[in-house]
Amino acid sequence: MHYIRRGSGKPLLLLHGIGGSWRSWQTILPALAAERDVIAVDLPGFGATPPLPGEVSIRTLADAVTEFLRNHDLLGIDAVGSSMGARLVLELARRGGVVGAVVSLDPGGFWRGWEIPTFYYSVAASIRLVRALQPALPTITSTTLGRTLLFAQFSARPWRLAPQVALDELQTFVASPSFDELLHNLAYGEKQLGAPKGSIREPLVIGWGREDRVCFPRQAYRAQELFPDARLYWFEECGHFPQWDKPEETVQVILRVTSGQQLPAGSSPVTQRRPLQPLRAAVLVGSILAVVSGSAWLVTRKHR
Repeated sequence: MHYIRRGSGKPLLLLHGIGGSWRSWQTILPALAAERDVIAVDLPGFGATPPLPGEVSIRTLADAVTEFLRNHDLLGIDAVGSSMGARLVLELARRGGVVGAVVSLDPGGFWRGWEIPTFYYSVAASIRLVRALQPALPTITSTTLGRTLLFAQFSARPWRLAPQVALDELQTFVASPSFDELLHNLAYGEKQLGAPKGSIREPLVIGWGREDRVCFPRQAYRAQELFPDARLYWFEECGHFPQWDKPEETVQVILRVTSGQQLPAGSSPVTQRRPLQPLRAAVLVGSILAVVSGSAWLVTRKHR
C-alpha cells in the first residue's frame, strides 16, 4: 500500500474517500505534520496503490488497512477518515484493537430509501462527466466557474478551492480502477454494522458539514445511533469535505480529539433543517443540471 509519511510525534493515520488519494488531505497535511507523525495512505485501487485481487468493499478495505498497520507495527494508531474513509475508520473502530482515537468526517453508508439512488446516480453521473472532460480538466479547474460547477455537490464554497487541489482530486478520480465497483458496493452492498454502547473506549467523534449534499445531515443521527459512544461535531457553512471548507477548524478538531482534549466551541446540535441561501441554491441546482445534461450528452454520443 503506497503511503506518504510527514512530521514527527505520535503517529496519525489518514484515510481518504472514494476516488481520492493521500493528496485529498493536502489542505491540512502541513498543519497536522507540524504536530504529529502523519501517515496518509492510498487505499487499494486508488492513487498509486494497485487494486485488491478480489471484491472491493468496506470489509475488504478494512482487512487491507488492518494488515498494513500490523505489518508496520502501527496497530492502535489514531485515525481520521473522510467520506468513504470515514466509514472505514468507523468499521476499524468497531472491530476493536485496530485503531485508537478516531475522527470520522462525513461518513457514507447511513443513507436510507430515496437517499441511496440519489447518492449512487449523482456520483456515478459526475464521474462519467469528469472522465469525458479529462483532457480539459487543467483548463476547467483553473477557472472559478469550472470549480464551482464540478464541486458544488461536494463543497459549500467550491469557488474557493485551490485550482491544484481541484485538479489533483479529479485526476485521481479518473484514474481509479476500483471506483465503479466500490461506488456500487457502498450504495447497494453490505450495510454498516454498529458497535454497542460501551464497546469503544477510545475517543470517537463523527464530524458533519451542515451543508453536506452527498451525505445529508440527517444521516449523522443514524450514524450516532449505530455508534452510541461517538460524539457528533457540526461544521458550520461546510459541505462534504471539512478539510476543504474548514481546514483550520478540521485540524483543531483532529488534534484535540486525538490528544484527549475538549472539542472547540460550535458543535451544537442541528435543531431544524436550514434553508439554502439563494446563491448557494442556484449554484447547487446549476451544477446538478450540468451533470445531468453532460451525462445525457454522453449517453447520446455513445449510441450514435
